[in-house]
Amino acid sequence: MTMAAAALIMAAAAGLQSCGEKKQAGEDGLSGEISLSGAFALYPLAVQWANDFQALHPGVTIDVSAGGAGKGITDALAQVVDFGMVSRELGEAEIANGAIGFAVAKDAVVPTINTGNPVYAELKKHGVTRQQLIDIFLTQKVTKWGQVVGNNNQRDISVYVRSDACGAAETWALYLGKKQEDLQGTAVFGDPGLAEAVQKDVEGIGLNNIGFAYDIATGKPHPNLAVAPIDVNENGQIDPEEDFYATKQGVVEAIKDGRYPSPPARDLYFVSKGIPTNPVVIEFLKYILTEGQAANEAQGYIAIPQEKLDASLQKLGIK
Repeated sequence: MTMAAAALIMAAAAGLQSCGEKKQAGEDGLSGEISLSGAFALYPLAVQWANDFQALHPGVTIDVSAGGAGKGITDALAQVVDFGMVSRELGEAEIANGAIGFAVAKDAVVPTINTGNPVYAELKKHGVTRQQLIDIFLTQKVTKWGQVVGNNNQRDISVYVRSDACGAAETWALYLGKKQEDLQGTAVFGDPGLAEAVQKDVEGIGLNNIGFAYDIATGKPHPNLAVAPIDVNENGQIDPEEDFYATKQGVVEAIKDGRYPSPPARDLYFVSKGIPTNPVVIEFLKYILTEGQAANEAQGYIAIPQEKLDASLQKLGIK
């Protein structure tokens, strides 16, 4: 089964959870419906939170759908959903239009390549610098894999980017000093679709949220997929402290201690138009900002620092 097909099945399953008759309130008296849409980056964690919260509060129904951060922010501002899942910082115009962001998790965007890449062995030793990534994704001054590792390999680089407005591409472009619309390459919809495109192309390079670069069960990269190590200090080699891409947990630890740059590491947000007033929506967000944070690491994400959580709870009038 392809990653794209698996993601569609996951989305369908999440949708089926929310269908049917309205549930009766549980013993705690809490009942109602909550809806979320947006970033693929947050989708797996949001589904986990939704399942856990519904188990605690059987009278609550939560619908979660993925579609990119652009859809999430649009739906939130139109009040089509209670929360848009957004994997980037909010823009000034969005804030002026009433967008309120609550940081709920942290992860990162990584450059992904095919394990059959013609210079894969050299890439693991030497890595790729930020300037080389700029010249691959933006200026297109680097078009051959041999240019990346300093040999005469003439295999073309196939560049894949996102076709949908999304936090991953915006964050990646920010790391490279530009905006999503400046990225050059074959446009593919969604995290699963982009990962699959690179999996099928030995000359391919793309960008993915770590949740779609790595298998959640094994913590290892998906078949035929690898993360291209970034030579952060640009000394022409991947030093021991830069060599953490073999597992998702290794990347998570590198994000935590700052060895992986930010961006492309970033906070992930639930966004609403104004402060939520629906009691069941407030309780769900309160849960995520408190005991729900325990699910972050189990799902391969990073918990938000307590001071940021406290600030969000203060927005809700809880602290």
